[in-house]
Amino acid sequence: MRSAGDFVADNIQSMPFSGIRKFFDVAKEIEGVISLGVGEPDFPTPWRIREEAIYQLEQGNTIYTSNAGLIELRQAISAYMRDRFAMRYSPLSEIIATVGASEGIDIAMRALINPGDEILLVEPCFVSYKPCIVMAGGVPIVISAKAENDFRITPEDLEGKITERTKAILMAYPSNPTGAIMGRSDLEKIAEVLRNKDIVVLSDEIYAELTYGASHASIAQIPGMAGKTVVLSGFSKAYSMTGWRLGYACGPEDIITAMLKIHQYILMCAPTVSQYAGIEALKNGAKDVESMRKDYDGRRRIMVNGFRQMGLDCFEPKGAFYVFPCIKSTGLSSEEFCIKLLHEEKVAVVPGSAFGECGEGFIRCSYAYSVDALKEALGRISRFLEKLRLPLVK
Repeated sequence: MRSAGDFVADNIQSMPFSGIRKFFDVAKEIEGVISLGVGEPDFPTPWRIREEAIYQLEQGNTIYTSNAGLIELRQAISAYMRDRFAMRYSPLSEIIATVGASEGIDIAMRALINPGDEILLVEPCFVSYKPCIVMAGGVPIVISAKAENDFRITPEDLEGKITERTKAILMAYPSNPTGAIMGRSDLEKIAEVLRNKDIVVLSDEIYAELTYGASHASIAQIPGMAGKTVVLSGFSKAYSMTGWRLGYACGPEDIITAMLKIHQYILMCAPTVSQYAGIEALKNGAKDVESMRKDYDGRRRIMVNGFRQMGLDCFEPKGAFYVFPCIKSTGLSSEEFCIKLLHEEKVAVVPGSAFGECGEGFIRCSYAYSVDALKEALGRISRFLEKLRLPLVK
């Protein structure tokens, strides 16, 4: 007689749990832990956004919306993309409101992939990307973004991975976990490789508002690329709205329509109250975003300087809210380092290997936490490193 587990699909059976959640769950069981593991803003959702949601609840606006989302929300997204990034999308046919950017990534994969299609994947990357490709029947082909290139991919990296089976490329800048960005000139070189190829670009730009010392650039801004690029974004990071589960996808009508088919069958629509809150965020939330961005920038510098003072190589992130220091000098693997740090000094960080094989030798630390917590965590990590080095001194 087969057990219940024998009925689970092979590709799900072999799929690991998230490397982020693994350490987060362990950390919750240990008293006194400082967790730098989860990429969630520590700010409350700005009051003006919460107040709008409360008002809509009081008005009883809680029924289903259009599958694609409230037209007012799609119009606001269209205006935001035009005014902020000079990208034009029709609110009627080229924008869909999703349940977070994560749903957008999932349904984009399912809308594009036929069994066996190859999807290029820039790693280190967010933990859900590869599973989404596999669950849709695709074959993930990894492009490793290297530290010596500031975790940016090069045209040569890209060209070396393209085959006749390549269907799409999924990339995210600013990057989770590295904080790397790709500037306009970098993206122009990538666009030159892709422009005359039948390859769709899926561009996760959830951290577009969180860049430091540089303006965000999208590959969809490059001439000839908007018609083959789906931009995926949302409200979780910039507006501190993680639990509201609201995102959006902008792109060519045919692809957005295909995504909408999947979306309407599995979810009906994004949460109604969240959609009203999203309208308020886009129309009146710019000052709140700027205030949070300035705070993150200060924390970013504290973290980079802190790791460098410990003697660790630490790439300076120009986006998102993560640092990705190199711990190869300790002689420990990423996972060994994180486990020992958690149990000996009660600091939870995520092994770089959770974000792909090329993340081995690094750790991801979120700085979406209070300055006091960050400074205490840095002190504990420094003490941990000194203990690791003592045997070498002897």
